[in-house]
Formats: sequence, C-alpha cells, structure tokens
Amino acid sequence: MDWFTNLNARLSRWALYIAVAGLLGIVAVVVGSVIWRYILNDAPAWSEQVALLLVINVAMFGAAAGVRDEGHIGMESLVGLLPKNFQFWIGNVVGLFSITFGVALVWGCSMMAHSVWSNAIPTLGISEAWRYIPCVVSGVLIIMFSVEHMIAMFSDKEVVPSWH
Repeated sequence: MDWFTNLNARLSRWALYIAVAGLLGIVAVVVGSVIWRYILNDAPAWSEQVALLLVINVAMFGAAAGVRDEGHIGMESLVGLLPKNFQFWIGNVVGLFSITFGVALVWGCSMMAHSVWSNAIPTLGISEAWRYIPCVVSGVLIIMFSVEHMIAMFSDKEVVPSWH
C-alpha cells in the first residue's frame, strides 16, 4: 500500500502542476490574443483553440487532483453527523461511484479519441484526439485515487493529502 500511496501522491502533485501550468497558459494566451487583436490589429487564428485545449487540461487534471486530496465539494457536515459505521459505507458508495465515473470517462473519451484521430484541428494542425487524451489520463487517475481511498477506508488508514 505504501508504494501505491507514494505513487498516487506524486501523480496528484503532477496533475496539479499541469492544471496550474494550464491556467497560466490560458492567461498568457488570452492576454496575448487581446494585445494582438486590439493593439497590433492582427488576431491570431490559433488562440481560441489553444485556450480551449488548456481549459480541458485545467478542468480534468484539477478534478483528478481534487479527488486524491478530497478537495471536491462534499456533504461532509451531513455525513459527519452519522455514526462511524454509516460514514464508512457512505464513503465506499462514493468511492464506487467515483470509480464508475472514472471508468466511464476512460472508456468514452478513448472511444471519442479513436474516432477523431484522423481529423485535425484546422488552426493548429494537430489531431482532434488531443481534446480527449487529457480526459482519458484524468479518468485513470480518478480510478487510482478512488481505489486508494477505498483501500485506506478498509485498512482504517488516512490518505495524507499531497498538499499538506
């Protein structure tokens, strides 16, 4: 379990680094695009598509890191009022739902990436599949992080957040 926890902690940090880098990239692309458009009077054709790809990365990798560090919105105040036994089973139900969501994300986005692999984003010249690949990777991370939380619940351990 320790190797799995250490791996997940490192992957969670990298997911958050990617999300933060994507957020900084969005700011740079949008500010640059505004300057190009309104000051230099020459709008770049690629800026909207790059910003869209960065938004997908920020959302998906941020969500995966949030699952690992339990940074998502929850009903912890309500669940905290229940007896420990109920908290345990509700935590496992949530874990199973998270794993199911991760599997659906991996499967659905893999199918989409495969179906559009030969299509190119016109302004960037790269495959449309790059819109779905971050979702596939994030789905795998969500599955791994949810499994880690379930193992921790069954072994009565605590998952230490990556950002503590």
